[in-house]
Amino acid sequence: MQVIKGILFSLWSSTRDLLPIILVVSFFQLFVLKQPFPDLAQLLSGLLFVILGMTLFIRGLEMGLFPVGKSMAFAFAKKGSLFWLLMFAFLLGFGTTIAEPALIAVAKEAADVAANGGMILDTREARSSYADGLRFTVAVSVGFAILVGVIRILKGWPIHYLISFGYLCVVVMTAFAPQEIIGIAYDSGGVTTSTITVPLVTALGVGLASSISGRNPMIDGFGLIAFASLTPMFFVMVYGILI
Repeated sequence: MQVIKGILFSLWSSTRDLLPIILVVSFFQLFVLKQPFPDLAQLLSGLLFVILGMTLFIRGLEMGLFPVGKSMAFAFAKKGSLFWLLMFAFLLGFGTTIAEPALIAVAKEAADVAANGGMILDTREARSSYADGLRFTVAVSVGFAILVGVIRILKGWPIHYLISFGYLCVVVMTAFAPQEIIGIAYDSGGVTTSTITVPLVTALGVGLASSISGRNPMIDGFGLIAFASLTPMFFVMVYGILI
């Protein structure tokens, strides 16, 4: 019974969260464009799938990813091995990012545009190589970001100094990077922090801060996602210069 109540509450929460965008789209479609919705049955079916998908996704995070992220952070802190903790942080950032659906889509689109613009050969192999290189670069940058974020939690460094320095580096690099890569680089910072990366990285940060004496989970546990959004911009611009 408790499980059913939890699922029903999650369904209501997902519906409530989607309600504003539903009202906005409906208002502009019906009262501004003054057009009926095309294939209303399919639209409603898709909306139902979105609500169910969000509900199952959130329940999955609460039941699986958040607990395992926190438990692993506690275990690494208890083990006391800095090498393995940093290795886990890097590989976690790399692995979750390389699997991000949003990054896969953006990398493929960037490869298509690069091929159509004559920046790379218009062949399947060249497009695949460009897209894979972009994904690998972003994944390495996020892995590096999580590693630095974990060191920040361990050392207690103020986050605003590191973030300010990072964005200063991004601004400087923007002046030297090819114009064609700048937009892709800035977008890469957003697509990396998506459905797979955010839950695990957040759980790692909060769990690690909770397990270290003198660290506040609210102050020290959060902030890893900021690094994960920042470093891809810098790394992708370097990637653009090198290729």
